[in-house]
Amino acid sequence: MSRKPIIAAIDLGTDKCVTLVATFNEETGKPQIVGVSAVKSRGMKKSAIVNLEEVSATLTESLDGAERMAGLSISEAYISVSGSNIKSQNSKGVVAVANPNQEINHEDVERVIEAARAVSLPNDRQIIHVVPRDFKVDSQTGIKDPVGMTGIRLESEAHIITGLSTSLKNIKKSVTDLGVELNSFVFSGLASAISSATETEKELGVAVVDIGSECTSLCVYVEGSLEYSATIPVGAKHITKDIAVGCRISLDSAEAVKLMLSSNSNEILTPKPGESKEELNKRRKQADLIDLDKLELDEEGTKELSKKSVIEGIMVPRMKEIFTLIGKDLEKNNLLPLIPAGLVITGGGAETVSIIEVAKKTMRLPARVGRPKEMEGITRDINRPTFATSIGLIEYAISQGAISHSKSSFDLGSMFKGIKIGGIGEKAKGLFKSLIP
Repeated sequence: MSRKPIIAAIDLGTDKCVTLVATFNEETGKPQIVGVSAVKSRGMKKSAIVNLEEVSATLTESLDGAERMAGLSISEAYISVSGSNIKSQNSKGVVAVANPNQEINHEDVERVIEAARAVSLPNDRQIIHVVPRDFKVDSQTGIKDPVGMTGIRLESEAHIITGLSTSLKNIKKSVTDLGVELNSFVFSGLASAISSATETEKELGVAVVDIGSECTSLCVYVEGSLEYSATIPVGAKHITKDIAVGCRISLDSAEAVKLMLSSNSNEILTPKPGESKEELNKRRKQADLIDLDKLELDEEGTKELSKKSVIEGIMVPRMKEIFTLIGKDLEKNNLLPLIPAGLVITGGGAETVSIIEVAKKTMRLPARVGRPKEMEGITRDINRPTFATSIGLIEYAISQGAISHSKSSFDLGSMFKGIKIGGIGEKAKGLFKSLIP
């Protein structure tokens, strides 16, 4: 009896470490989540390792929790990467069609992608993804799948995402030291885009904004293809720090206040029958107060805060800064006119109060909260923007396996979701052998 295939995904962030374990439901033929573990991260700063021992302890705790819930042992995993060390560029590759009959086959496509991969990089950088955008056969452009077409010259445009080699090596070491083999690094913004953005949005043109703890990841799709990737060095934790400084409370208390405001939308109080204006104002003033004692926050001096002052005076300006930086980055790369579908905001920061309203006003574009697509299994507690990267890693892994072993077709549709990568090991390629007929 063959061993049931397992997919493990680790989203190692600055604030939390999430591990998901998925298997395939033999009856439905679909993946199902069987193990979930989310623990507070230690030893991380700005999505980079600053204390290897603490990161190892974090990973051990997260992996153990997911293994116990799933009743399975994790030996391989996909892991997310982010931070200011992530950069991207577009590249072109050109090859001659090898078939004497001039019919393009899978090998030609693989060769042209490898040609696009051959870019000059500094010694301290490493390629994480090579994502095909579209193809050109002789003079015909905009081709998504050239296999089977006739031509002499095949060209490909590809989007290349790179990371700092030392940072990637430290993450790999922290995982392999625990006896878990690294299948692949995955840019967190790309994983979130896979799980949160629809194909229609990608065709129209959309920017997926993954707001993490200390940095924000950005992926821009134009005409269905990944055009641009970047990170912004500001995240949701900066909002927490602003609350702590502005209200003169601790960081833990500031985080509790932010979560309370984000989970409880402000109720608009209307006059009751026979209620005077003074009584209504008194009730509104009472509703506007945040009682730190009721939140069980032991703060000396400060006992009450104003919801309106915290949201409009402290949180909104920082959120405006985040979207202003995103807007400047998009404008610099001439992308603003190319994303009529607007923004899909995901990650933990997407649950912040008033964030959609701020995004729309600042960017003057449509915006929505991006929730990950539902999977079978344990999904009730993880169908939230904060788990978009984790679920995107599972979807990425499935598509990667399908590409590696499909006997009937070369799935370029999956590749355009960001599936083609460089440097994957043979063990990763064999992960899904039992899934293919």
